[in-house]
Amino acid sequence: MSLIEVRGLTKAFRTYKKDPGLRGALRGLVSRRHEVVHAVKDVSFTVEEGEFVGFLGPNGAGKTTTLKMLAGLLHPTSGEARVLGYVPWERQDGYRRQFALLLGQKNQLWWDLPARESFELNARIYGLDPTEFKRTLDELSAMLGVRDHLATAVRELSLGERMKCELIAALLHQPRVLFLDEPTIGLDVVSQKVVREFLREHNRLRRTTILLTSHYMADIRELCGRVVIIDRGTIFFDGQLDDVLGRFADHKVITLQFDGAAAGEERSARWGEVLERTPGTLKLKVKRDRVIPVCKELFDEFGVLDIDIEEVPIEDVIRQVFQRA
Repeated sequence: MSLIEVRGLTKAFRTYKKDPGLRGALRGLVSRRHEVVHAVKDVSFTVEEGEFVGFLGPNGAGKTTTLKMLAGLLHPTSGEARVLGYVPWERQDGYRRQFALLLGQKNQLWWDLPARESFELNARIYGLDPTEFKRTLDELSAMLGVRDHLATAVRELSLGERMKCELIAALLHQPRVLFLDEPTIGLDVVSQKVVREFLREHNRLRRTTILLTSHYMADIRELCGRVVIIDRGTIFFDGQLDDVLGRFADHKVITLQFDGAAAGEERSARWGEVLERTPGTLKLKVKRDRVIPVCKELFDEFGVLDIDIEEVPIEDVIRQVFQRA
């Protein structure tokens, strides 16, 4: 049995549609017009133990709503889900002790208290052994580089330090399942890198099953072998990250340096889409099945000093996926 099983999960919200102006407000007192909006619609997927899965989609796609249902914060309109054998929205104590939800835009630490005191409170709530708690806290704070900041009030920490402490709070009870919603949002590149390296190592050592949403493609590229892409509440891709490239990136980028002038605009266009052209260089976007013939033709006709063939950046691929959706 998979660690996370989701079948036909649906969440619909009934929203009030107000007509504009004072007349609309008065009309709303007598008769209201409502609309049913599906935040999540018939979503199904499974996640195996130890998997690190990227959950992708544009804003409003239904990612956070799905995570909140799997964490038991929202009750679905229809469908089924089991995590660790539990139905999440039944909120059984055995389940709550084995998962953690971290929302990048929400704080769980007490704002005016030192981070250590929030950790101690969490330890009491989960009934952690004091020796085990200290060992885990020392290990996590050392890995994230915040050991010297545990006595500082949370409101005085930088955004990066605060997010690292939020991660520690989520992992103190050593959950088997971790739901992460934009854990690196707003962080500088150094802090993002530290958080990514920590999550990768934690997943490797603890075999924690992680479901991650992020708009930073570096997070997905470096952490997730598999991605689930959702838009308008519906999943339309579930597979390996490499398969996304194969399915949606039907071309490669070729950069050439010439011994002399590059081909003119008209001649360049016959090999592919011209992305950049200078007197000595040429960058082309070429269909995958045309890469070898194009390279051979260019070598035969021009004095090519250097050539570089690369995949389209994953950020561009995911952007195309969203546009097609």
